[in-house]
Amino acid sequence: MLILGVESSCDETGLALYDSEQGLLAHALHSQVAMHAEYGGVVPELASRDHIRRVLPLTERVLLDAGKTLQDIDAIAYTQGPGLSGALLVGTSFAASLAYSLSIPTIQVHHLEGHLLAPLLEDNPPAFPFVALLVSGGHTQLMRVDGVGRYQLLGDTLDDAAGEAFDKTAKLLGLGYPGGPALAELADQSQVQSQSADRLFKLPRPLLNSGDLNFSFSGLKTAVLSLVNKHQPLNTTAKAELAWEFQEAITDVLSAKCMAALRETGLDNLVVSGGVGANLRLRQKLNAAVRAKLCKVSYPRLEFCTDNGAMIAFAGAMRLQAAKVDGGYGFSVKPRWDLAELLAP
Repeated sequence: MLILGVESSCDETGLALYDSEQGLLAHALHSQVAMHAEYGGVVPELASRDHIRRVLPLTERVLLDAGKTLQDIDAIAYTQGPGLSGALLVGTSFAASLAYSLSIPTIQVHHLEGHLLAPLLEDNPPAFPFVALLVSGGHTQLMRVDGVGRYQLLGDTLDDAAGEAFDKTAKLLGLGYPGGPALAELADQSQVQSQSADRLFKLPRPLLNSGDLNFSFSGLKTAVLSLVNKHQPLNTTAKAELAWEFQEAITDVLSAKCMAALRETGLDNLVVSGGVGANLRLRQKLNAAVRAKLCKVSYPRLEFCTDNGAMIAFAGAMRLQAAKVDGGYGFSVKPRWDLAELLAP
């Protein structure tokens, strides 16, 4: 079956075609980063308007790239939530209207389920069950994944998500938007990339030894603010050292909690998804940690770490294969949607 995937939950418009037999045929993405950069963050109304401008041309592009027509599509999967209400409505109304005109079913996809399943798009996909770290600007969660729709929450952030902490810290250091990649790039320029005792900055590792699998990053951001105020004005070298130490603190906690989750569940498969999953320092630490414990770690390709239509098309296809699904042609969206509410197909 051929599934058209539509993603519009925030500031990326993603379209993709996934065939249940041939795999991913085509995908196209438009990022609004440049448009939102001058505001220092996503402006919801501007995001919605841009989705309207992009969704039809991107659909035409993936059909052309795959050599398919609208009449070849068997179902349309779209992100119903969570996300920005207006942005979600664009994708939902487009998907429902197109599906109605073609007399084909719709599949309502949870955005986080798309991220959780994204690594299964790769050539050597991980097998169920596995532990998943979902780490992005809006979420930092550890989950046990036993199959499509079978998710058990193991740990969650008590306040800020890791990606949010990256963005806010980048802003404190005078870096541009999006802050995560900018901070990682600055950290790479640091001259203290070691455990040297004479480092200028030392940050806490929140909840590292808490005995559970939860996270907390708001205090880390506050600690950065205190150091910035204490050492004003910060020169380029000092900013790079602080960026490195911040990245080390975040990735130390994330990697340690991942390994603890593997121990607690008795599983040996780890999957990392979400925008922060593209951070190379995090990947270095996780790769080293799983090698030492004879475990495996899987990541989506870098372009599928952030929001995209391919993961939505794939998640929709997986649900359609597991059970007859038809979400109807309504325009309802779920800006707040707990993954625990999602039922197995």
